[in-house]
Amino acid sequence: MRSIGVVGAGTMGIGIAQCLAVAGHHAVVVDTDDAALARADTALRQAVRLALLLGRGDRAALTRAPESVEWTTDIAALHDAEFVIECVTEEPGLKTSVFRDLDRVCGAATALASCTSAIPIGRLAAATAHPERVLGLHIMNPAPLTGTVEVVRGAQTSAAALDLALAVVGEMGKDGIVVPDRPGFVINRVLMLSIVEAAAAVADGVSAATVDTLFEGCLGHATGPLRTADLIGLDNVADTLTVLRTELNDDRYTAPPVLTALVAAGQYGRKTGQGFHDYR
Repeated sequence: MRSIGVVGAGTMGIGIAQCLAVAGHHAVVVDTDDAALARADTALRQAVRLALLLGRGDRAALTRAPESVEWTTDIAALHDAEFVIECVTEEPGLKTSVFRDLDRVCGAATALASCTSAIPIGRLAAATAHPERVLGLHIMNPAPLTGTVEVVRGAQTSAAALDLALAVVGEMGKDGIVVPDRPGFVINRVLMLSIVEAAAAVADGVSAATVDTLFEGCLGHATGPLRTADLIGLDNVADTLTVLRTELNDDRYTAPPVLTALVAAGQYGRKTGQGFHDYR
């Protein structure tokens, strides 16, 4: 059993903590907000109950999972963690600050991973005194149902850190695919353009249901680009597009007005009940 830290008690942090706990690890989840931690604990227990009801996963592992997660506002609790996964909001300044803190409180042998959607790992690593221990783990939402993970190797990422990351991913029952450190990596560099163009089709009068049904039926896509965007969270999609547009200096990654309007209205997709599709 490993002690693994998770920074951020949002949807992704909760999902990763569940994956780690079901795999038999002790997960320590850190967030600055006590209320967010309380909500996260409740959400994790609800997710476990649903998984048990649907028969998704080993029953004994799921049953013990909630008690294998520790919730705290003290980042110093990660001092003895073997591995830490950062999954706070997709804001470069915030993530950089978290990595500075982790570099300060974690032991020198601790590997530090970011669950960023698009920010280059080299930029985050540069905020630390030990860039060789920094890498990326791009896990798609929902984490418990995602079978493959982009493992991003930065220019200075050590073989030891990479091997540990691949081991942890494997222990969570997922396949880790190593990719180079580029803005958006592979998945989001391609996916975000698909979402932008799908949203443009909606603005031209095509229904979101039609767009996604065509992707599902013609291309074998599991959900279609707009249901995928709703699942990721349209606020997160907008943040990712901003990062990609800035990093690549490419206006193709500009959020289209229909997406911007949904975000401004607080309609983020599945987590709010309404996005390109209605989930209420």
